[in-house]
Amino acid sequence: MDLQLKDKVVLITGGAKGIGEAISRGCAREGAVPVFVDKDAEAGKRLKAELGSGGAKCGFIFADLVPAENCAAAVEQTLGDFGRLDVLVNNVGVNDNVGLEHGSPEKYVKSLQLNLLHYYNMAHYALPALKKSQGNIVNVASKVAMTGQGKTSGYTSAKGAILSLTRDWACELLPYSMRVNAIVPAEVMTPLYQWWLSTFPNPEEKLKHIVSKIPFGKRMTQPEEIAAMVLFLISPQASHITGQHVLVDGGYVHLDRALT
Repeated sequence: MDLQLKDKVVLITGGAKGIGEAISRGCAREGAVPVFVDKDAEAGKRLKAELGSGGAKCGFIFADLVPAENCAAAVEQTLGDFGRLDVLVNNVGVNDNVGLEHGSPEKYVKSLQLNLLHYYNMAHYALPALKKSQGNIVNVASKVAMTGQGKTSGYTSAKGAILSLTRDWACELLPYSMRVNAIVPAEVMTPLYQWWLSTFPNPEEKLKHIVSKIPFGKRMTQPEEIAAMVLFLISPQASHITGQHVLVDGGYVHLDRALT
């Protein structure tokens, strides 16, 4: 299937590692121009060098997106470097374990800054360029928005809001022929997830327990599987899909646990 993404400029937050890196690599393979924003300078430089050495056109923006002005600057730099913007992929976030019992009002607000506010800010500043290109937006959410997890009040609030914003933006942007969708991962094997596993006394036993709850294949989702759905959703092949929450999770959220 030709996804018709050649030369489309795709701005990806948190695009140098994990799910974001897989999306950046996928865009490059399809002939699009990934522009990845990340606060890990070394990871961003390595990815840009690797993709560039393979002949791909791409860009890296070193930035922390918590300050709203940095979101505006990332959009401005993308437009300055490439002259257009066709897609925004809001991806960056971290489960920071800010809960009700062991958190605080201050930590809760900080968690929303880390996981939610830049989704709005990036979309706000990218909107004029996206209107011009009749582009689209994909927001990366999380299964915790639907299932809960416990001890993650900030992260869960953010991801639930992201699902709501996806629907609201899809409605608001209908007059501009712009689509907005959300991806909902569950258990994805990223470097951050691997680090989290390493914090347990027996990481292998913990992983075994987790995958036993994943109905399809009893395995973790791979970042490339999330990226494949993102690439489809941002492409003209998905031209009549908007306002959707698409779960790529091996049936984790909706299939009966008795199946495990």
